Amino acid sequence: MNAMATLTRLQAQLFSGTQWKGLAGPILIVLILSMMVLPLPPFLLDLLFTFNIAMSVMVLLVSMYTMKALDFAAFPAVLLFSTLLRLSLNVASTRVVLMHGHTGPDAAGKVIEAFGHFLVGGNFAVGVMVFIILVLINFMVITKGAGRIAEVGARFMLDAMPGKQMAIDADLNAGLIGEDVARKRRTEVAQEADFYGSMDGASKFVRGDAIAGLLIMVINIIGGLVVGMLQHGLDFGTAGTTYTLLAIGDGLVAQIPALVISTAAGVIVSRVTTDEDVGRQLTGQLFSNPQVLFLTAGLIGLMGMIPGMPNLAFLLIAGSLTWLGRRMLKRAPQVTAEQAAAAQAAAMPVAEAAEATWDDVALVDPLGMEVGYRLIPLVDQTQNGELLGRIKSIRKKVAQEIGFLAPVVHIRDNLEIPPNTYVISLKGVEIGRGEAFPNQWMAINPGQVSGTLPGTPTQDPAFHLPAVWIDASLRQEAQVFGYTVVDACTVMATHLNHLIQTHAAELLGRQEVQQLLDQIGKTAPKLTEDLVPKIISLSTLHKVLQNLLDEEVPIRDMRTILDVMAEHAPTVKDAAELTSLTRLALGRAITQQLFPGDSELQVIGLDGALDGVLQQALTNNNGIEPGLANSLMQQTRAAIARQEQLGLAPVLVVQHSLRVLLSRFLRRSFRQLKVLSHAEIPDTRNIKITATIGGRV
Repeated sequence: MNAMATLTRLQAQLFSGTQWKGLAGPILIVLILSMMVLPLPPFLLDLLFTFNIAMSVMVLLVSMYTMKALDFAAFPAVLLFSTLLRLSLNVASTRVVLMHGHTGPDAAGKVIEAFGHFLVGGNFAVGVMVFIILVLINFMVITKGAGRIAEVGARFMLDAMPGKQMAIDADLNAGLIGEDVARKRRTEVAQEADFYGSMDGASKFVRGDAIAGLLIMVINIIGGLVVGMLQHGLDFGTAGTTYTLLAIGDGLVAQIPALVISTAAGVIVSRVTTDEDVGRQLTGQLFSNPQVLFLTAGLIGLMGMIPGMPNLAFLLIAGSLTWLGRRMLKRAPQVTAEQAAAAQAAAMPVAEAAEATWDDVALVDPLGMEVGYRLIPLVDQTQNGELLGRIKSIRKKVAQEIGFLAPVVHIRDNLEIPPNTYVISLKGVEIGRGEAFPNQWMAINPGQVSGTLPGTPTQDPAFHLPAVWIDASLRQEAQVFGYTVVDACTVMATHLNHLIQTHAAELLGRQEVQQLLDQIGKTAPKLTEDLVPKIISLSTLHKVLQNLLDEEVPIRDMRTILDVMAEHAPTVKDAAELTSLTRLALGRAITQQLFPGDSELQVIGLDGALDGVLQQALTNNNGIEPGLANSLMQQTRAAIARQEQLGLAPVLVVQHSLRVLLSRFLRRSFRQLKVLSHAEIPDTRNIKITATIGGRV
């Protein structure tokens, strides 16, 4: 029973429509090879020649009714198989003509006889001329033009692929299309390039077929004369007439389908993709203007009135064009009304056309970059753009240094900004802008250079150092002068890295905090499940981590941070106080970040009198008086300048109770200033005051 069921299932699969469609190609190849090897009777030749003509007409009609080239993507393969079919028929018919041509004009079938006698009136001279003309039309005009169009189309399609891919990525990043639609559009772009490339090569089949048809006819004529005169004893005139008419019929019955197929190839590659087929395009655009019809009718009518001209033909055409133009004028008001109705329908409020849904809400990208059109090669991988790889490295570096994974940077081109400009945005708001020149290098002046360079003066967008854009030929000279020389990709990547670290607190959302907890929960599940949300809420932990990042403190040591939360969160609810307690636990790491190694800490200190004034203001909750605040700002600016002259980090060390107050007040104006408390510095590190704030207060 199982064997019978298996056999029945195999038979069902074999005779199903899908299986037969899959076998069509191999069966056709077997038939083509068989025709080249096995002798065929005249009746079978008639059927095959008729099938060849029918298939060529079918291909032409399909090409006429396609809306775009990919609707007939199998055309290059059809072109190949139809060419092989015609050549195999030529081989089969040549065999029959040479073997049985002496028996009469119907030796190779009725189709060849009809083409040899009826179409050319039995005159072999006329037949030869008609055949040569058809070959020239096919070879020199249609095939050559279609091949050139396919070649240019393939080049343009390959050149346009990066822009199309960028447009698809931009629509995907903007939320205009989904991933499935984007994948489908990318596939269509690749298929279009493959199609035009295949058409460029397939057109060579048709040219070769035309040459082969001409040679086959010559071989049939010469071979027929030799066979008829030497083997069958025919005289020269009889052999020439018989075999020439048979060769002409054979050539015409092959060249007419070849001409039709070539025309179909020209239609496919020369049409412009619209929502109409070729016939509607021709009638809609060629006969759409009544003025053109009237002017043409007038000119043809004047030519028809000239004595000696075929007046009836010219006047008949002129009258037809006049009638068609008047009919279009009568329909003009109706067409105008239809266009106005369509425009009014398009201008209707969106609410009337379709209800808005939540799918219409486009969320802003957490982190985005827009580039001018000259910077597109830097972000296009098909043009060996390096910026995408640099951005991946930046996200990995930030994750390792700061302690969380920054959001993906969505890149799109923007034609509204200058061509060499890029804009970096955070949650839809611009946070940085710069210029980059792909073929030039930026020479940055670190402060001690021994010469000047010709170029475009500018500033390093990340750290605002003086710089100049120079040609690639000056790169080594700039390095000799002491400049730091970087390419355009490095400029953009460094700027993006700086902005990500500067705005790390804003980039850390609750989702990232939850992902951090999930990551720690893999190795220390008890630490996270007992802490959030039983002891501390996710929002409070999020605020503490943001406070740390805002003061450029990495959150890599999440175990220590969570240990502090577990110890103090039950009694301390204020996020600022929890942040201060966390900084105490991370004091060694904070100090090591600012002062690597075990060297002495050369820092800025507070004068004792100013320290007492600030402690009293903090105790009384009076805040800092305006005069004191102004003096404090001026002396802080001078202290920072002194530290920078000495090549030291601008770090201010104060009492722990004053750290939060001074950090909030001073870092608004001096972002580069770091404020530490004495309690955060390990006892093993020595402190040296190199600048003092408040000595004259």
